[in-house]
Order: sequence, then C-alpha cells, then structure tokens
Amino acid sequence: FFIYCGQRGAMAAESLAETLGLGGFNFDNTRRNQLLEATGMTMPKARKTGTTLAGVVFDGGVVLGADTRATGGDTVCDKNCDKIHYIADNIWCCGAGTSADTEGSTALISSQLELHRMATNKQPRVVTALTMLKRMLFRYQGHVSAALVLGGVDCNGPSLYTVYPHGSTDSLPYVTMGSGSLAAMAVFEAEYKSGMTKAEAMKLVQAAIMSGINNDLGSGGSVDLMVITKEGYEHCRNIERPNMRKFRKPGGYNFPNGTAKVLAQSFTPLSSLVTVETTVTPAAMEVS
Repeated sequence: FFIYCGQRGAMAAESLAETLGLGGFNFDNTRRNQLLEATGMTMPKARKTGTTLAGVVFDGGVVLGADTRATGGDTVCDKNCDKIHYIADNIWCCGAGTSADTEGSTALISSQLELHRMATNKQPRVVTALTMLKRMLFRYQGHVSAALVLGGVDCNGPSLYTVYPHGSTDSLPYVTMGSGSLAAMAVFEAEYKSGMTKAEAMKLVQAAIMSGINNDLGSGGSVDLMVITKEGYEHCRNIERPNMRKFRKPGGYNFPNGTAKVLAQSFTPLSSLVTVETTVTPAAMEVS
C-alpha cells in the first residue's frame, strides 16, 4: 500500500511539474541518444581540458600562478596563452576549463565591477567579485565551464578564493585548480608555511606550477605569475620556460613554390551566394 501510494505521489508530482513547466532534470535526450547509437551513429564525447592553477597568500599580498598550455582534446592549440585574467587593478583571476567561458566570465564580471566602483567611488573588494562570479556560475548550473582561482588585496588585506563551475567557493591560504592541481597541491602541502615573504611565495607557486607541468599532460608551456600587493600588481610573464626548443636550423626552412601540390581549385563569386539590395533615394520635390 505504501509503495503504491509512493508511486502515485511521484507520478502526480512529475505530471504537476510538467504542467507548470518547472525546471529540473530531464532525461528525454538520453532515450534519443540511445536510439541514435542503436542506428550506428557515433556520439561525440566531451573533450578533456588541462590546466594547472595555484595561489598563495603571503605577508602583504597574494601570488597567483598558471601554466600556458591550451589544449583541445589531445591537441596542443596554444603553447603560450595567458590564463591570468584582469578583474580590477587590485583583483586578478586565473581560469581553467573552456577558454571562451573563462575569458567571457571574467570580462563580464570585470565590467560589472568597474560600474560598481564608479557608482560607489571606492576600491572594489575581492569578496564583491567573488559574489558576482559565484552567482553567475550558479545561475547556469555548471554549463559554463569556468573553474577559477580569485585573488586580490583590498581594505581587508589579501584574499584568496577558489570558484567551481557550479558556483561553490572556498577561502584558503593556498589553493590549486585544474587537471594538474593534485601535483601542485603536493608541493604546497610539503613546503607551505605561514608568514612567507614575497620572494618565498613566488618561488613556491613557481615550483607548484612546474610540478603540474611535469606530471600532467594537459599542462605545459611556461610559468606565469601575478603578484598583487596594496601598492599594485606585477605580471611576471614566462618567468620559467622549461620546454623551449633546443635546436633550430640555422637560416630557417625555405620551401620552394610547388612543394605542396594543389589537388583541386574552385572559385565561387560572392554575388552568387547573396542578394545585394540597393536603395534608391528619390529626388526632392520641387516647391514653387
């Protein structure tokens, strides 16, 4: 009896949700995908993203670090991309996940925070940027693939946060994110100490990023650092480049014309693909 009533209650709740158009989980596409797979169609798979991000709070500021490799599946698309994004003069953010999502999210929050600064005529706080980011990511329920390390210095001193794609956040003295986060965290757990100087913090973050580069296939390139203090920020681009090419042919490579043969060639004029409309302006009417 209780099982029967429970089933009826679940069916009634499901029908009510469908009638009112309420949100929630919908598994209609699961049945569709199973049907497509049964017909022989190969379903696309999610591509793995790779990054190593790290951050440390030291006595007087924050040091953020990131690698510079951008991947698309198994392909290295960019060896020297910049993963440290501007939020405000005193707030910076490292992004992991889909590059378009991280750049778009940080640019959006940066513009909103600038409007907030102009309205209040005060330096923005790190927790304000954190609240804007987590609210936006929670609104999209993880479909915006942006895992962030947010750091900065404001009237409350240095702050360091992690922001996950679903909107959850952490506040810790040292953090890591990305596919190389475990390797970086191993360095932090072994060598972190409170009250570090700026030089010690930079050396520690640099070692953590190098650990991710050496132990994670999705991370690579070089090491970027961002040092934020109450006096300003210092962007240390390519502070360490472990994967530089050791040999280059003197004079480079010269390929004669015709090395790559053209198998087929076609030309389609643009006028055959679009319709060009012209507007004729009538002459002014004469008034006697």
